[in-house]
Amino acid sequence: MSFFGKLKDRLFTSSSKLDRGLEEIVEEGAEATGPAETAAEPSPEPVSEPAPEARPEPSAPAGPRPATPDAEPPVAPPVTPGMPAAPVTPPAPPVREQPAPEPVPEPAPQKPGLIGRLFGRGETAAPRRELDDAMLERLEELLIQSDMGVETALRVTANIAEGRMGRKLSVPEIKDLLAAEIARIMEPVAKPMPIYAKTPQVVLVVGVNGSGKTTTIGKLASQFREAGKSVVIAAGDTFRAAAVEQLQIWGDRAGVPVMTAPQGTDPASLAFDAMTKAQAEGADLLLIDTAGRLQNRQDLMEELSKIVRVIRKKDPDAPHNTLLVLDATTGQNALSQVEIFRNIADVSGLVMTKLDGTARGGVLVALADRFGLPIHAIGVGEQIDDLAPFDPEDFARALTGAEGELA
Repeated sequence: MSFFGKLKDRLFTSSSKLDRGLEEIVEEGAEATGPAETAAEPSPEPVSEPAPEARPEPSAPAGPRPATPDAEPPVAPPVTPGMPAAPVTPPAPPVREQPAPEPVPEPAPQKPGLIGRLFGRGETAAPRRELDDAMLERLEELLIQSDMGVETALRVTANIAEGRMGRKLSVPEIKDLLAAEIARIMEPVAKPMPIYAKTPQVVLVVGVNGSGKTTTIGKLASQFREAGKSVVIAAGDTFRAAAVEQLQIWGDRAGVPVMTAPQGTDPASLAFDAMTKAQAEGADLLLIDTAGRLQNRQDLMEELSKIVRVIRKKDPDAPHNTLLVLDATTGQNALSQVEIFRNIADVSGLVMTKLDGTARGGVLVALADRFGLPIHAIGVGEQIDDLAPFDPEDFARALTGAEGELA
């Protein structure tokens, strides 16, 4: 399965939430404007006029004295010797030539109920709703609930409304418009992590507890090694033995050596030693893991600042990349994480993980819109190949549930 297939399949939480929300929004408007839409069709109007003429005709043969309206046709045949006229009148063709009563019920199937339209019963087209202020407000609420943020949601809906007010839109059309707007916002930040000629290229990986730093490092190491780069990993979380063990497991999977230090060692000292070793071995890349730290813990953030200062004593340009790993399930909290980590560690790019387990994938759109930091990769699973370069169109289509190529 392609990575986009995985992304689309595993972002079901976000896309299904948007699906349901968009269907509700359109159905609300379709119910309110349903009569107007059916009146616009020419078929119901001509049918409703002959309907009153069609009803007196069947009532005539049903009555005992049909002589007045249809006297000429039945009396004309001389087949009335002694037999009653009643049996002769029923076979009269006017009753069979009454197609008028049949078209009368046709308007009913053309105006199915809410459930019928939702499940596509009948031959009617997809429900549509006129784009007005009320619909825009509902769209804004839906995008905010998807963690896109107030400012970004307002910007997206405003762009969708431009030149389309008063136009009737279906759910697939709205999905396509949303996906196109999201892709437009994400396009400038979709950049792979740059590779420099200078070796070793030092990549510092930071983030809060449980954001997925260790697994991201293992996946990145595997990808760089497959691309022909020699990689060294430094286990900078020297406070948790479990973190070091986990990183060693990922190093074994990727076929990359992991440099460790005794528990409790100063992580800045380990980073310095790892740079020395990587230089001696001629490694292309040095990936330095760091302990997870909450952005509101000043002491831990100061420790991270110290790691950066020590690294720069070895190489004034290092770290060449500082990747902030974000957990998609944190939603809007990711915005404050980017703000603080960027000030402390000069974050150069983002990696978003756990997009397969949240309805908050919209926060990535808010991050791109607010900070404009490069998004290098996204993760949708625990397997070693579940991390891929960020593609804005694939992400936008998977997030909104849109089908086909974007305009």
